[in-house]
Amino acid sequence: MSFSDKLQAAWKASNSLVCVGLDPEPRKFPNGFRDAPGGIFEFNKAIVDATRDLVCAYKPQFAHYAAHGAEQQLEHTIDYIKATAPNAIVILDSKRGDVGSTAEQYAQEAFERYGADAVTVNPYLGRDSVEPFLKHTDKGVIILCRTSNPGARDLQDLHVGPGKMLFQHVAETVAREWNAAGNCMIVVGATYPDELADIRRRVGDLPFLVPGVGAQGGDVAKVMAAGRTAAGTGLVISSSRAILYASGGDDFAAAARKAAQDLRDSINAHRQAPVVSSR
Repeated sequence: MSFSDKLQAAWKASNSLVCVGLDPEPRKFPNGFRDAPGGIFEFNKAIVDATRDLVCAYKPQFAHYAAHGAEQQLEHTIDYIKATAPNAIVILDSKRGDVGSTAEQYAQEAFERYGADAVTVNPYLGRDSVEPFLKHTDKGVIILCRTSNPGARDLQDLHVGPGKMLFQHVAETVAREWNAAGNCMIVVGATYPDELADIRRRVGDLPFLVPGVGAQGGDVAKVMAAGRTAAGTGLVISSSRAILYASGGDDFAAAARKAAQDLRDSINAHRQAPVVSSR
């Protein structure tokens, strides 16, 4: 199955555009998980069990595991998702970007060691740094374009030609040149809805990974109005802290489920364009 087909199937099976970011911060865990051996995996397992019927994707953030020497727990988390939520896309959020020979190793790490369905990459070393990922034509390559952080404007808004900014050039380059296998997505932050709409006009139905809702303050209605495709899809909308840490108590999994369900329902309320009266 191609990555595009798998993504379409994930949207349909879950009736959801929600992605849960699995960004473990053990100091925020309930007491029973905080210092326990394997606590990161067990926390993730509880989150997956609580949310798997509500989401189209999970996105573990690599640094949150490597910082704690928990790469094996990351492997176990991905294996568990694949076993219990087989329709969900697994996105390894590692934002890799390096010269070709090293990028080959990063692609092997993401797709062979961890078995991810997709990986985030940084395009600023150019096509040859992304090519080793693109060659895995059945895997998703999710390219940073307009990120959700406040400092995104420092570089991404630089003018690279008449009337064109760098993030716009990245979006067009991915859509026109790098997406030959139909396995590309781009990262566009929910905190920049005007830019999101601009990018959608430039790239057609190319899917977006959209971080920045929830704790970062992105507005669901604005994101959907700006970024959804005519089919009411085209977006994988990621929330991490607002779901994972909806409660710090023993009810954390139930609270995570409610947060994920509320987000799904809010998104779904805006998936179809409003009907415009002909009168």
